[in-house]
Amino acid sequence: MTLETDAPLLSTPLTDLHRELGARLVPFAGYEMPVQFPAGIIAEHTHTREAAGLFDVSHMGQAYLVGPDHETTARALERIVPSDILNLKHGRQRYSVLLNDEGGIIDDLMVTRPVSEAADGRLFLVVNASRKAVDYDFIRAALPDNVRLEPIEDRALIAVQGPQAAAVVAAHAPQAAELAFMAAAPMEFDGIACHVSRCGYTGEDGYELSVPAGAAEAIARALLADERVQPIGLGARDSLRLEAGLCLYGHDIDETTSPVEGAITFVLQKRRKEAGDFPGADRILSELEAGPKRVRVGLRPEGRAPAREGAEIRDASGTVVGTVTSGGFAPTLGAPIAMGYVDAAHAAPGTALVLVVRGRELPATVADMPFVPQRYYRKPKS
Repeated sequence: MTLETDAPLLSTPLTDLHRELGARLVPFAGYEMPVQFPAGIIAEHTHTREAAGLFDVSHMGQAYLVGPDHETTARALERIVPSDILNLKHGRQRYSVLLNDEGGIIDDLMVTRPVSEAADGRLFLVVNASRKAVDYDFIRAALPDNVRLEPIEDRALIAVQGPQAAAVVAAHAPQAAELAFMAAAPMEFDGIACHVSRCGYTGEDGYELSVPAGAAEAIARALLADERVQPIGLGARDSLRLEAGLCLYGHDIDETTSPVEGAITFVLQKRRKEAGDFPGADRILSELEAGPKRVRVGLRPEGRAPAREGAEIRDASGTVVGTVTSGGFAPTLGAPIAMGYVDAAHAAPGTALVLVVRGRELPATVADMPFVPQRYYRKPKS
């Protein structure tokens, strides 16, 4: 999971708190990040599924795209993403991908349109830590003169995830309870101005709080003072997102994979598909119509041994038909799970395959994803 670099490691506003809490810190995307706390990865994973986990995701890139009005800014971003940003409503966010000319994924990201009409012309972006520099250069190169990218360097990002997340966050920011899934709004957390979105990377209900860097530790301590909240490291974050069937950039999606191959076609809204005016449209629309040659699938290995990234996937005759891109032990299921790419002929759920792990052949079956049902909050209809 770690991404090693020769450059000095960066810290987040919560690094000192992580040390105080006994975290094991590792290099990740150029930052010193907690991989686990004393309770251990399985305990952290289980606590998030049962109560609420606090994640430091301040290494992620936060930025504003700023133009004279929403249409101008949205259309500028639509030059490089396949999603409908123009019709994104106030206070809503959308998961999307940056595309190269071949339809490959440069990064996945979250795009939010502010609640306030006074802020129209601004879009809030959150990108992956390991791709920040690449993304910012790519976005800037695609922008017209009247739209600019403004990276935000003085903010932290804290995620609170789990079935108790709403009650925990609402105790400090009551408006948070009213947010629907994939909605966002400015609000105060114990009097501190924050930007709060109801989303996450675990498959559970939860929030991401963009907060002033100088207030991050106070906010984290206030959350951790609640007995329902425990600090969670990168190890459990990875096992949680894997159970939820969510992609990790650089592993399950990259510049060679299209959204169709990656099984994330929900990033393409109808208007954009009909217009076909995004990078790599010829490839992507062809794959939508005829089917891709390969596709990301879930895998359930037999036994207890996990299959890790890079493991060969073979059919019953021994022919290599794909590669594992993510794999590990699923604490919720008490069994190993994996994701990988296989050719289309072997992608149907229930297909019997073989994973090669340390020279051993392990039987496995193509499985539906998510492996664990997602429990995102669905606001009751009035």
